[in-house]
Amino acid sequence: MKGILKLGYKLLVNDKAKFTALLLGITFAVFLIMFITSMFFGVLNHASATVINIGSTLWVMDPYVESVSNSVGMPDYVLDAVRSMHGVKYAVPLYSGGALVKLADGNYQAVTVIGLDDTSLLGRPELIEGKIEDIYAESGFIIVRDAEFSKLENPRVGSEFELNDNRAVIVGIARVATSGLYGIPTLYTTYERAAQYIPNPRYTISYVLVEPKSTDDISQIKQQVEALGYRARTKEEFMKRTEDFFVYQTGGGTNMLIMTVISFMVGLSISGQTFYTFILENLERFGALKAIGIKSRDLVGMILFQATFTACAGYGLGVGLCVLLIWLAKLRLPSYAAMVTYSSLAIGFVMVAIIAAVSSYAGIRKVLQIDPFSIFRG
Repeated sequence: MKGILKLGYKLLVNDKAKFTALLLGITFAVFLIMFITSMFFGVLNHASATVINIGSTLWVMDPYVESVSNSVGMPDYVLDAVRSMHGVKYAVPLYSGGALVKLADGNYQAVTVIGLDDTSLLGRPELIEGKIEDIYAESGFIIVRDAEFSKLENPRVGSEFELNDNRAVIVGIARVATSGLYGIPTLYTTYERAAQYIPNPRYTISYVLVEPKSTDDISQIKQQVEALGYRARTKEEFMKRTEDFFVYQTGGGTNMLIMTVISFMVGLSISGQTFYTFILENLERFGALKAIGIKSRDLVGMILFQATFTACAGYGLGVGLCVLLIWLAKLRLPSYAAMVTYSSLAIGFVMVAIIAAVSSYAGIRKVLQIDPFSIFRG
């Protein structure tokens, strides 16, 4: 069998034109599939940036909240009720809203303001400059240094600006695990200051962050919050809820599915047609191998080896090309959201396996129908 596979390899690579066409077809298909899925998973990850960065175990919210960026205000009694629930270790409010910053040149820049609980500062980011205690200073804000940092003219500790016609002072610069999705800088301050600086409806609590006494208490807390008329979701459940919102209600999932199917069909058509042509051009050789006693199962193994080798090589090249392009894009555009995940790698691998299987199936059928003696009679 080793000799048959070696012969199959030589038949494949010696026809440089066909081998190159096969390789390019699969590489291009994998690249498109990987690029589209990586971009989509990157968008989903950035959409849950607030949940990831705050990191609370449980989030209590209005039942109509569909994503973390679309909060619905809750009355103060919800916070008190949650704090009194059995199994709750502690619960604190969180504010999340938008504001306008007036820059030194007179232009305005939209920002996201996160208001942390004044007592605990639960969910505070990691500081790289300044002291966290300074957030309690008059008009104190902490800015996140991410891809959107330059939109506020690269402020330093001590920089001042106007936020909704109120004085704001940068007292710290922080970093977070994930930047936001919409290209908007993020500021952190205390809950009371955020509610004071930003015009709000009657209710100002966006979310209640809950830490259970143990993981066994989570289900019980959920039931109690449900009886109160609200929802409690774990960090993972809230991220999944946000992802579902973008997948099913924004058209993002449909667009990704359409583009992935188109990429798959392009790769399948190019690779399938090229591989079938390769088999047709080598029918005499396969017939000769049959005539000298090579079994049909060995020929099938040879064709499967050729298809698998080409698919694996094309998969590797496609993934490498996708990673290279994303890396180059992030050098020029730090806010670029695409990211290669295990899920995108798995999707690309499954697609290329299907392409290899379909391509080899047509060739196998043709080879098994060969009458070896007809070659010698011709």
